[in-house]
Amino acid sequence: MPNSVYRKHSLLPLAKQLRHNMTEHERKLWYTYLKNYPVRIYKQRIIGHYIADFYCAAANLVIELDGSQHYDPDSMEYDKQREEYMNQHGLHTLRFTNAQIDQQFDSVCSEIDRVIRECVRQ
Repeated sequence: MPNSVYRKHSLLPLAKQLRHNMTEHERKLWYTYLKNYPVRIYKQRIIGHYIADFYCAAANLVIELDGSQHYDPDSMEYDKQREEYMNQHGLHTLRFTNAQIDQQFDSVCSEIDRVIRECVRQ
């Protein structure tokens, strides 16, 4: 995490809870692909006053999985503000829908791999 980003430590209990209670789609991506990825990736990482689904420090990359709750107007605005915060701190966000995890899993993994390799090379 870039040094300029603080961690709101009061979110630690929630982050731990989310790590232990991942959604079906987060579990699939974590256990099938990210857990053993050759570059370290964290799950449910606190970044500022947000909790990222997945975070790769080496690539300054946040990976978010969006379920149906992300498509109501309030959630869309929250996600926009969250992504702007990440961008202001030098982090890039990749977003995937749960449907993409279900139907295009190999493509999702390929895109994550491509972005991490590109970012780590720089």
